[in-house]
Amino acid sequence: MFKLPTVCLRSFCKGLVRRGYATDTENAMKLTFAAANKVFYDEASVKQVDVPSFSGSFGILAHHVPSLAVLKPGVVTVFENSGTSKQFFVSSGTVTINEDSSVQVLAEEACEVDQLDSSAIREILSKAQSEYASATNEEAKEEAAVVVEVAEALSKAVS
Repeated sequence: MFKLPTVCLRSFCKGLVRRGYATDTENAMKLTFAAANKVFYDEASVKQVDVPSFSGSFGILAHHVPSLAVLKPGVVTVFENSGTSKQFFVSSGTVTINEDSSVQVLAEEACEVDQLDSSAIREILSKAQSEYASATNEEAKEEAAVVVEVAEALSKAVS
């Protein structure tokens, strides 16, 4: 009794409804990641990018809601399509997520985490903390606080 309407509906919808399969290009994200000293990725296809921002660290995948965020000192992790991941330390910057699944990470300064020298970072942190403690005016204290924040983030990145 119900077969006729179902058959009619299936034949009518046959051309309209097709099963869609996700393709690599649909799930790919184009990443541009650069600092003043180097371009790390230039519209490279990647799976995911994790970024540290002042509103909290977050991961970016293809089809992420368009957003703009300010980067805080910390580690940017790029998950490549090959399955490998790379970590970069950024001092500050911006991340722009576009509607077309393209992402731009523009850092003031950036380097690969494995190139950081932990002993040099400890020295920088110690010196910055001393300068902060001995600052005599508000401007010097604020400048030292920025250096302390970056040095602490560097220290965390290498540990």
